[in-house]
Amino acid sequence: MDRGSTDGAARVTTRTGTDAPDTARIAVETLDTGQAVSELARLAALIAEANAAYHRDDAPIMPDAEFDALRARNAAIEARFPDLIRQDSPSHQIGAAPSEGFGKIRHARRMLSLANAFTDEDVADFTTGIRRFLGLPPEAALAFAAEPKIDGLSLSLRYEGGVLVHAATRGDGETGEDVTANARTIRDIPHQLTGAPEVLEVRGEVYMSHADFTSLNDRQSKTGARTFANPRNAAAGSLRQLDPAITAARPLRFLAYAWGEISAPLASSQTGAIARLADLGFATNPMMRRCETLDEMLATYARIEAQRANLGYDIDGVVYKLDDLALQERLGLRSTTPRWAIAHKFPAERAWTVLEGIDIQVGRTGALSPVARLRPVTVGGVVVSNATLHNEDYIAGRDSRGAPIREGRDIRVGDRVEVYRAGDVIPKIRDVDLSQRPQEAVPFVFPETCPECGSPAIREPGDSVRRCTGGLICPAQAVERLKHFVSRAAFDIEGLGTKQVESFWRDGWISAPRDIFTLEARFGPGQPRQLKNREGWGERSAQNLFASINAKRRIGLARFLFALGIRHVGETSAGMLASHYGTWSAFRDAMAEARPGSPAEADLLAIDGVGPVMARALVTAFEAEGTEIDALADMLQIEPAEARASDSPVAGKTLVFTGTLERMTRAEAKARAEALGAKVAGSVSARTDLLIAGPGAGSKAKKAAELGVEVMDEEGWLRLIGGA
Repeated sequence: MDRGSTDGAARVTTRTGTDAPDTARIAVETLDTGQAVSELARLAALIAEANAAYHRDDAPIMPDAEFDALRARNAAIEARFPDLIRQDSPSHQIGAAPSEGFGKIRHARRMLSLANAFTDEDVADFTTGIRRFLGLPPEAALAFAAEPKIDGLSLSLRYEGGVLVHAATRGDGETGEDVTANARTIRDIPHQLTGAPEVLEVRGEVYMSHADFTSLNDRQSKTGARTFANPRNAAAGSLRQLDPAITAARPLRFLAYAWGEISAPLASSQTGAIARLADLGFATNPMMRRCETLDEMLATYARIEAQRANLGYDIDGVVYKLDDLALQERLGLRSTTPRWAIAHKFPAERAWTVLEGIDIQVGRTGALSPVARLRPVTVGGVVVSNATLHNEDYIAGRDSRGAPIREGRDIRVGDRVEVYRAGDVIPKIRDVDLSQRPQEAVPFVFPETCPECGSPAIREPGDSVRRCTGGLICPAQAVERLKHFVSRAAFDIEGLGTKQVESFWRDGWISAPRDIFTLEARFGPGQPRQLKNREGWGERSAQNLFASINAKRRIGLARFLFALGIRHVGETSAGMLASHYGTWSAFRDAMAEARPGSPAEADLLAIDGVGPVMARALVTAFEAEGTEIDALADMLQIEPAEARASDSPVAGKTLVFTGTLERMTRAEAKARAEALGAKVAGSVSARTDLLIAGPGAGSKAKKAAELGVEVMDEEGWLRLIGGA
């Protein structure tokens, strides 16, 4: 089985009855860096435990929807904090490490997982993204194969010269368990093939039918043996028996749906290749359909979902795969999932409960986030008491463009509401039952002043979020910015965590980042009030904190820029800014000179990934807080950015693509260049190293000539990177 953003806050109670950590209740959009580090660590441990229980031990500890939700939250946090991605990130892992009870087989081609879709809109985005990547117009024909997503155990069968030589489980995607002897006992798996390519790896799902599962559990119960919770557990446990005789006695089935290493193509299309596997003697799913349009894909999904209860085996969604194998090859792979396939999961559990209140939380950037307080209810095996309400438009029953959602039904305190958890750890409100609305319920009035400081809370044109204008005078923002400043990806000051920051701020010891670097002078040895005498502190802990602070007076430019907490400037963009300007003085001078229409502004906007919104946020921040930032910088030694190192011919160079590329799309070219260590910019400047110009190149080619930038055509570009 391939198991598969949270933007609200909720209290989540697990099935064991224990409360989740504080970080689990915080919306992704309002997490500070320290909280994000803690939450990523929690999620990595929990997902690893769930993966091991599911893939290695065949004893799942949570429902699939809950597992998908954890991965979705992890991915959302990583998207917001890309520099915090852990080496053991669940986003980089597939399945679990093989059990020590089996030999190991390294897959010639990785066994990948699948990205998930939970709504029709997600599927539409998937098809649109493929067209965009391939450079295809909306009207271009694009067919997909659609088939049920079986809830079983993935297996890879390797044939050489038509003979089955080994069988391996998915394992961690790179290395699986050698279950060859067990696989030979499954009646759907041929031992020999006629007319197959010399090397053929057939991949599919081992599963158990409902009827066979019931019979097996009856036999197990009569003999006093362990019974299984569901057919998937039974199938996985049966395949992974150390004694093949036990596997042989279990009613396992196998359906082929893919392939790994192959010495010759099976066909030119996904549907054709599966038909070829059927001709070779493999069982394939008769419900697979070739869909020519998005409407056909969604209709197939609806048809399969409607037949789900009568199939006789478990499925948890529908898999769509681009039918054209040549286009699959062009699209390629992400780290753990292919770009050309997606799993459209069936809806998770839903539940109805009462909305008892609406709270407003204020984040680091001043965003006012509404959170629903719910009468506790179990949804998908988890008890929840809060749910995200997104923003004021969502509460009012409209989207950001004013179009109605929920047929225009607003959400009011006292309403009976439907809660769901499809793809999210934090639940969301799906609908409102107007027939149960109390007579005294009134429309919710979203505050126009900050609940923390009373400053005006304004909503800028085009923004879906209302924000407090109080800045650092707002206690919520001030404290959150201080937490952000000392967090792991920023200054990472050991001994100065969330609780210490809140305590120091509350007592007036620190109110701005630079106050941190004067703590020792104000509260160190010889001062009337000393940190060592503060409750919870001693001489050694005080000395350790002062030493930690002093050790951070030397910091890299990217970390420093990120630590400032400027809106729209995350870790990735801070790194891009640092790489572009090189030194603090160069960056600071550029911000001072970046007036509208100035060369400095043009240079800022030429940085790939920097748009008008981020540029405006940067300039505005330095106009408003430049004196404070400069005072802070004077206390520090800000190290220049390090140059990227690589041995490719374009590593460290800034490239610009223009005109029409004929051998690949712009998206493919950009992805290839970045994979080789290059930086791809959107416009030509004095810092551009190379312009790749296709037919139709215009102003960019002219500007490159004026600046003396090297220009080459697409063929030259492909020759340049041919050996890389």
